Amino acid sequence: MKRVYNFSAGPSILPEKVLKIAADEMLDYQGSGQSVMEMSHRSKVYDSIIKSCESLLREVMNIPDNYKVLFLQGGASSQFSMIPMNLMTKNGKADFVITGQWATKAQKEAARYGEANIVASSKDKTFTYIPKLDPATFSKDADYFHICLNNTIYGTKYHTLPETGDVPLVADVSSCILSEPIDVSKFGLLYAGAQKNMGPAGLTVVIIREDLIGEPMEKTPTMFDYRTHAENNSLYNTPPCYAIYICKLVLEWIKNDIGGLENMKAINEKKAKILYDFLDSSKLFKGTVVPEDRSIMNVPFVTGDADLDATFIKEATEHDFVNIKGHRTVGGMRASIYNAMPMEGVEKLVEFMKEFEQNNL
Repeated sequence: MKRVYNFSAGPSILPEKVLKIAADEMLDYQGSGQSVMEMSHRSKVYDSIIKSCESLLREVMNIPDNYKVLFLQGGASSQFSMIPMNLMTKNGKADFVITGQWATKAQKEAARYGEANIVASSKDKTFTYIPKLDPATFSKDADYFHICLNNTIYGTKYHTLPETGDVPLVADVSSCILSEPIDVSKFGLLYAGAQKNMGPAGLTVVIIREDLIGEPMEKTPTMFDYRTHAENNSLYNTPPCYAIYICKLVLEWIKNDIGGLENMKAINEKKAKILYDFLDSSKLFKGTVVPEDRSIMNVPFVTGDADLDATFIKEATEHDFVNIKGHRTVGGMRASIYNAMPMEGVEKLVEFMKEFEQNNL
């Protein structure tokens, strides 16, 4: 069986052990005589799956008891509307830091429901850095303060969180969740599409402090009201059952095989260092992000020549390094080295890049 090195930004690589367990259980989940894909979400056997998934997520992420975990659909993009509908309800305003495409979309969507203030942006340099923030520019009466913690497209990450005081900090953590420990208590709400580090596309996870689940805006659709899902344990309607099952397997892998998020972080930092060290010493390739704001999950890089970039992508694909083309707004290349990317994959990519450099200088 051939397996390529998949550097896709999402949907992305999954741990092989998880895929093998899912394959073994495809026709018969633990003696139930049925696939998880076929189960009623109201059945006892599925109830144990979704409860186990939530319990594992709480344990692995050390989620405080006063936070609800919601398993939703609609992708992280649905949260761009859902968050203001539920949270922008006291003073009708929120603050945003614009560090890429997803933060931009979140701000634009929130502006449909209230005052969406942009307190800082790194658009001036194609989002290659995290802007320095001045708390004096923050709205003291904002209903929430929104950031995208790790920027999938541009490869930047906050290494220091904004000091927002009593204003709830809200973060899109789609491309960094489960990659390292997060102090959940510093946030009012965290949200993530699962298809990067948690499982397949179709599942969105929201971790929300209970006191923020209150009165949504009038005419908020029932399915966009956090209370609906919190009060029904994410079973108001049919949830993304199979994606939740795979997420449970991923969490078991992180807990039992990796040994938790501290170990996961150490592995991820080592992988990223291998790639960044090469980029910093290369005469052909260069990273696009300022060193102090680099992501350990998404690494964009270029040669400086669009034609040479295209040649590299073509040859990389022929050597089984797939989905390495950069986002259309950046160009060049991007290696997404999520949790499931083995160390060997990064090492072999660097070997190939060294060979390409020798042949093209």
